[in-house]
Amino acid sequence: MSQLRVTKSGLVVSAVICIFIFLYLRNPTPAEPEEEPVHSEVVECGFYPDELCSALFEGKGAAPQIAKFCKTPHKSEIHAHLHTPGNCSRISRGLHFITRPLSTEEGDFSLAYIITIHKELAMFVQLLRAIYVPQNVYCIHVDEKAPKKYKTAVQTLVNCFENVFISSKREKMAYAGLTRLQADINCMKDLVHSKFQWNYVINLCGQDFPIKTNREIIHYIRSKWNDKNITPGAIQPPHINNRFKDKPPHNLTIYFGSAYYVLTRKFVEFILTDIRAKDMLQWSKDIRSPEQHYWVTLNQLKDAPGATLDAGWEGNVRAIKWKSEEGNVHDECKGRYVQDICVYGPGDLPWLIQSSSLFAYKFEPSTDPLVVTCLERRHRLQVLRQAEVPIEPQWHFHQQSHFNMRLNH
Repeated sequence: MSQLRVTKSGLVVSAVICIFIFLYLRNPTPAEPEEEPVHSEVVECGFYPDELCSALFEGKGAAPQIAKFCKTPHKSEIHAHLHTPGNCSRISRGLHFITRPLSTEEGDFSLAYIITIHKELAMFVQLLRAIYVPQNVYCIHVDEKAPKKYKTAVQTLVNCFENVFISSKREKMAYAGLTRLQADINCMKDLVHSKFQWNYVINLCGQDFPIKTNREIIHYIRSKWNDKNITPGAIQPPHINNRFKDKPPHNLTIYFGSAYYVLTRKFVEFILTDIRAKDMLQWSKDIRSPEQHYWVTLNQLKDAPGATLDAGWEGNVRAIKWKSEEGNVHDECKGRYVQDICVYGPGDLPWLIQSSSLFAYKFEPSTDPLVVTCLERRHRLQVLRQAEVPIEPQWHFHQQSHFNMRLNH
């Protein structure tokens, strides 16, 4: 009997030791940061996070919780391309930029983009390659206060594309100040004087991402807004006007609206030369967030090219979850609110892909990296499906067999 007890005890001890060794080998002591492999994030998200992305788009309950443990799948890869010496062909191919017009229709309709950035290098690259096509033109405004290393990396990328350039005059960006408005105008001057012809200009910031493809954006503009400006907004309430330091110049009726727009080239040329626009820009130096007044107010002038008088809040330019609209326009923010604007979390993906807007704001990959990654991979698949030219292999991201299969349903 005693021998049996000894045998049982020995078996228990052996089992415990085996379990300990198994757990130790499965969960080794974490290496120091400098010893981590370049793609250590693959351990958590897998090489192709498409199965998780599909679950997030479908709104499966456990998916957002799993996504919290995922690091950014593309950040180290993007940084490696921009910080490692190499030629532009390697950068363009390695970062999966589309290098030909994907249809005759798109090739004949050129858009200009103004992108203001100050941080999140990888996010900027993801945004640019999502909207990049060779027939468009892109003016990048980099915050003058941005770190030198950041500016150098952006310049490295920009140098690889003839139709992408950094604005000739850069502002030190300040929240709610004139600099946001001035940065756009600086880029507009560069765009008008560039050798590129374009039909409309769209402004973005580094925390935006497209929901629609280039082809879908063109269709939307042509469907209802052909030769017209899109500046969502409404007339400013009288009690708000009392907060202005001085009366508006030229007895302008001030409107309040979105900082985002889609403007015709003729309207851009108009605001760069018209005395009312110039005087309003000067007046705007003394008001808070003047970009929320400037574009929509000038678009109400009857003689402004492409003016859309009393269009109200029409124009699906940007999908934003405002805290004040929770329960009406949207269910809730699945990420977190920052200054009453939702920073999207993985649980917001179903709402985003159902939106009719062209772009969405606001994303922070440092907080929820998988949100942009999933949107980007889905967006690229849609872009390539709509193409009317042969697809080049480097335009694809890594194999997306599961994701592709799910989206086909």
